[in-house]
Amino acid sequence: MICLGKTAIIETRILVFHVKKRNSHRKPKRLFIEEAEVQSQTQFKSSSSSSASSALLLLHTRRSSLKPKHQMATERGNDASSSLILTSGASGRINALFSLRALRSLMMLINAFFLLLLLPFRGRKRTASSSSSSSSSSPSIIALAEKSPKDERQQRGPVVRVPTAIVPWKSSSSSPVDQEVAARRALAKLRVVQDDDENSVRQFSIFGTPRGETLFTQSWTPVSVNVRGVVILMHGLNEHSGRYSDFAKQLNSNGFKVYGMDWIGHGGSEGLHAYVPSLDYAVTDMKSFLEKVLAENPGLPCFCFGHSTGAAIILKAMLDPKVESNIEGVVLTSPAVGVQPSHPIFVVIAPIASFLLPRYQISAANKKGMPVSRDPAALVAKYSDPLVYTGSIRVRTGYEILRITSYLQQNLSKLRVPFLVLHGTADTVTDPEASQKLYNEASSTDKSIKLFDGLLHDLLFEPEREAIAKDIIDWLNQRI
Repeated sequence: MICLGKTAIIETRILVFHVKKRNSHRKPKRLFIEEAEVQSQTQFKSSSSSSASSALLLLHTRRSSLKPKHQMATERGNDASSSLILTSGASGRINALFSLRALRSLMMLINAFFLLLLLPFRGRKRTASSSSSSSSSSPSIIALAEKSPKDERQQRGPVVRVPTAIVPWKSSSSSPVDQEVAARRALAKLRVVQDDDENSVRQFSIFGTPRGETLFTQSWTPVSVNVRGVVILMHGLNEHSGRYSDFAKQLNSNGFKVYGMDWIGHGGSEGLHAYVPSLDYAVTDMKSFLEKVLAENPGLPCFCFGHSTGAAIILKAMLDPKVESNIEGVVLTSPAVGVQPSHPIFVVIAPIASFLLPRYQISAANKKGMPVSRDPAALVAKYSDPLVYTGSIRVRTGYEILRITSYLQQNLSKLRVPFLVLHGTADTVTDPEASQKLYNEASSTDKSIKLFDGLLHDLLFEPEREAIAKDIIDWLNQRI
């Protein structure tokens, strides 16, 4: 007991000495910690470690309770800095790297990245759409609501039935995209109904795709001329099949019935305006629509006409032997076989950007001052048409165009269908040299090319449109 008491007294004096010296000379913490370690080693060697520790703890507790709050905060900072001094530089960096704050920051960054990836996949509510035809005069009857037998037992009452003409195409709770589609489709239908040409019968119909979407289609049938063939018309990017009504009527006067399809996201068809999630959808839809047209016109030769991206869709469909065997020939104006973006960097970032932000409109991808016709009236008619998209191209749509052109460039030699390609040498939208490459590399035995010096992209809307239409009709007549 005497030894324990002496030891405690000695240790207490040492601690008081260090406290006084630190208050007077602001002795660094490191020396104080080292001396405390020496004392702890002395205590370990003696048998009085527990009593000494109790004395130290009691003295430290009383001293801490008398300190001001700001002094305690200062000492905590000094303790933290002294602990850093006691560690090596490498271990300090490793501890900082694996600290709780760094791990939290890393987890927040990872969560933000995955949220960004999941953003494009936010689905929209899809409502059922009904198809109609201008040729149908009597309204069909549909049920407004369908209930399960359990619900019917709970709520018994009469089922209200109304004509389809009264029911809107989309419900009142539909999304803004659905409302925009409904407005575009209504305008497309109105133009068909108001077309009272005495030499052509123009009709519309709604075509359902295997994906559950609906596409707006229309047809032009000659009145006083026997139908000798069928032409399926595929419009270009950002436009619609109704823009080619005058050309379709010219084909009518030569005995060709014409079918036009607004592909996904265009004209009166379903989808965000000018947004194409995949051009493979358009290719598949074109094949399905072709089957419908062939079933309605058995025994008649079938041709395809495509402009720009519509021509690229037809070319990819023709690489399918089953489709190619049902087609007598294709006519291509300004085909999108070769497309040059405004800057090469877009080719690099397009796959990533289309995955992360597919619907984003990138104005920098549009080429400035890119004319498509030398006819001012044709330009005014095009860009004042509400069914023509005049905004910046959407990222996924641009990437899909680059993807289909790359695919065609690698498979030109597999093309065997008879074709006529027409291109203006001054076209800045699609590359006329790519059309020449198509002509040179295609395996077709029946192929023709016509390059028009100084003409721009929209050949059938150039001042020379009558001569160009005559070249097309002559080529078709020679193959009936």
